[in-house]
Amino acid sequence: MSNKQVTIKPNNHRVYQCPSEKKLELLNKIIAEHKGLNILVACSKEPQTILDALENKTIQVIEDRELIKQKELTCELLISFDLPIKNIVYMARIAKTTQKALILLSQSEQKELHQVEMLLGRALKQEVIEGFAYPQAPKKEETYGRKPLTKEQIKEVAKQRYEAKTQEPKEQDFDKKPKRDYGDEEKKSYDKYGKKNSFKKSDSDDKWAKKKKAPNKFLGKDENGKAIFSGKSGDRNHHYNGTPKVGKTINIKARKPKED
Repeated sequence: MSNKQVTIKPNNHRVYQCPSEKKLELLNKIIAEHKGLNILVACSKEPQTILDALENKTIQVIEDRELIKQKELTCELLISFDLPIKNIVYMARIAKTTQKALILLSQSEQKELHQVEMLLGRALKQEVIEGFAYPQAPKKEETYGRKPLTKEQIKEVAKQRYEAKTQEPKEQDFDKKPKRDYGDEEKKSYDKYGKKNSFKKSDSDDKWAKKKKAPNKFLGKDENGKAIFSGKSGDRNHHYNGTPKVGKTINIKARKPKED
């Protein structure tokens, strides 16, 4: 059956959510609200059970196998009591109506509806009639985290905190070793981690103290005739033959680092 044969408008093609056990009750309600229309009820199985539960016995209830065979069968309102086993069969159902099509859909049939919507190329609007909504699953109690305290428990916790703050301090446990009281001079010999510091101030003073520099003397010449001096700067302050240079002399000495 092609989609071109479906003439009903989207506004007249709807889904009513309904639990399985309440479908017969809702079916009677919808039929009573549409008395003036030619109504056809389609189902996938047990049409006689549905017909026996109807208040209006003039309504025709037909199974999908019979519906396909009756090519000339038409109606103004088609009510699908359930969804067919094969999605393509639903197209044969709505091809029989000229005005309106409704589906009574249980929670377990939601997956089948998605396949029908894909076949139609559009989503069907779902509505809930008061008294026929799906049963809500009970909320699971949270089993993780800390449970909220009662008013009595909150008062007890507050009382314990107040007593803990206002009570007198306990006497010192003399069995424990008391902390050592270091003097000012002794504190300087320990670093912030309590480790003894082997560094002495006198060491730093001696390191950067200005030392007396020994005079640079000419010691003679080597086997190649090059002058030899006692200091490192002799080559710069003396000529090749060992005589001192006249003019500015160059002294090389270490610089004392800047203090922070």
